[in-house]
Amino acid sequence: MPRLREVPRAEASDPGVLACYNLLFGERDPVAEPGTATGTPGDWWTVFANSPDALRHAAQGFGFYRDPKRKIDPVLRELGQTWAGYAIGSQFVFSQHCKSLRGLGVSEAKIAAIPAWQTSSEFSARERLVLAYADRLVTHRGRVPDSLFAELKAQFSDEEILELTYITCLYDMHAVMSKALRTEWDDRDDPIVEVAAPEDFSARDFLDTGQR
Repeated sequence: MPRLREVPRAEASDPGVLACYNLLFGERDPVAEPGTATGTPGDWWTVFANSPDALRHAAQGFGFYRDPKRKIDPVLRELGQTWAGYAIGSQFVFSQHCKSLRGLGVSEAKIAAIPAWQTSSEFSARERLVLAYADRLVTHRGRVPDSLFAELKAQFSDEEILELTYITCLYDMHAVMSKALRTEWDDRDDPIVEVAAPEDFSARDFLDTGQR
């Protein structure tokens, strides 16, 4: 379950929160009867409802990237968002944006190739450029070589680059927050834990034998 309290419908007096609840859950109390159309529990929304202003701000971000006024191609945008989820290790963000890519008509082969896009032949040159930039934003925390940025400038307008940058970084944030708060599909234990040695093994033995 999430690390923060979920806000039940009976306590959701803010009009913006209620609008989100109505849109996603109908008349249900999403805490007592969780579940969204995409199969998630929906607790991202009930946790964000602790701060109606934060939920409203986040929802405005969703509206921003879905707005038909956006210049960046929606498939390219979604590639950036999906890579952000995968690179950060957010099963929630990665899963949801695989679904979005599918909704945009992207092939199953291309979606399956995203984790290893660097060596896949499924992607066009423009798609690989977008993924390389998204990787620099997310994995390298914005350290983008001049040569890569020059290629972006040759392929995309300044407005497209700004939108792609903003939306990818927005989903970097959502991926990090989802993991930290253990919402949705990120409610899982960290897989990196110590594997215990046999009971008769001494830590001193490890140093003496030079094992690594």
